[in-house]
Amino acid sequence: MRNGAILIAGPTASGKSALALRLAEAVGGAVINADSMQVYRELRVLTARPTPADEARAPHALYGVLPAAEACSVGRWLDLARAAIAAARASGRVPIVVGGTGLYLQALTEGLAPVPAIPPAIRTAARRLHAEIGGPAFHARLAARDPAMAARLRPSDPQRLIRAYEVIAATGESLADWQRRPPAPAVLDRPWLGLLLTPPRPLVYDRCDRRLRTMLADGALDEVGALAGLRLDPALPAMKAVGVPPLLGHIRGEIDRAAALAAAQTATRRYAKRQYTWFRHKMLSWQRYSAKDSESFFEEIFPIISQFLLTTTD
Repeated sequence: MRNGAILIAGPTASGKSALALRLAEAVGGAVINADSMQVYRELRVLTARPTPADEARAPHALYGVLPAAEACSVGRWLDLARAAIAAARASGRVPIVVGGTGLYLQALTEGLAPVPAIPPAIRTAARRLHAEIGGPAFHARLAARDPAMAARLRPSDPQRLIRAYEVIAATGESLADWQRRPPAPAVLDRPWLGLLLTPPRPLVYDRCDRRLRTMLADGALDEVGALAGLRLDPALPAMKAVGVPPLLGHIRGEIDRAAALAAAQTATRRYAKRQYTWFRHKMLSWQRYSAKDSESFFEEIFPIISQFLLTTTD
């Protein structure tokens, strides 16, 4: 029985999904999503989810499993990931967890701060308040109740602002205080192999630009238009997905197509930059690879993975 798991992280457009698929075919693996936006079924094109052809080549899990009307928290994803990993192992496959949401992978391997469940009414009220008064005013409200968390967060970061606000509202304690407490046990015990892909930044930024152009050609505007038609709370994570706000602006007639594309490209590059920074500071024990494409990654990594799997097979 195979007990090990392979984890692959990297910034957007780094080639991690292609590598995960190639490895799944080579070792009999199941690809498990660890991207906070690829969980939403309405955003296949704009989040670069695996295509149906990719999904036919190897089992995939946790892609498009939630509606955009729901907010996928770290805790919710951990529950889903725990079940997906167990299912992969039960079928004799190697779990290959891949994604760019570093917090998901950190929680999977290190545990999650023990924050109590937030009542749905408080969650709804916090999102509604943010939608009514906007980011700067909401940030000021948070600062009045929880100055420690407000000092950490930008007014332009609605998801984390709302999270901090709902925690202080529900528990009377700052999220910062909860995060200082010992975390719950990790969901994924050793042995696991963590691989971090870090191609040269200019290459990744260029891929981001080219991929956004391809996404528009493949129907990203129609996808965002359908999302807008659901009339969801604008504070929901799916509504803040990278690229969604500028494309919504174009659909509403606020900016032209070229400006929307340029804004989406800029937002994607900035997101990749933040990912590089997060990975550099948080994933110190992961093995890093800086090849330029998935084929080169595969050739460099496969011998290491083969040896790892040999040592973790009963």
